[in-house]
Amino acid sequence: MGKGTEDRAEGRWDETKGKVKETVGEATDNERMEREGRTDQLKGKGEQAKGHLKDAADRARDGVRDLTD
Repeated sequence: MGKGTEDRAEGRWDETKGKVKETVGEATDNERMEREGRTDQLKGKGEQAKGHLKDAADRARDGVRDLTD
């Protein structure tokens, strides 16, 4: 399991939570909850990107190690 797995999982959770908040906010006409939902979704996308970058860095490091062995 790569170092980015936890970040990606957290990101997916934040995105899901945010979508639920946004949907409930729309249904109840609660603008604050809608905003929080959109913010959570953006945070989730950022966490997932961070996880992907960590995994890419690990693969690059492993590739360099393979070349030097």
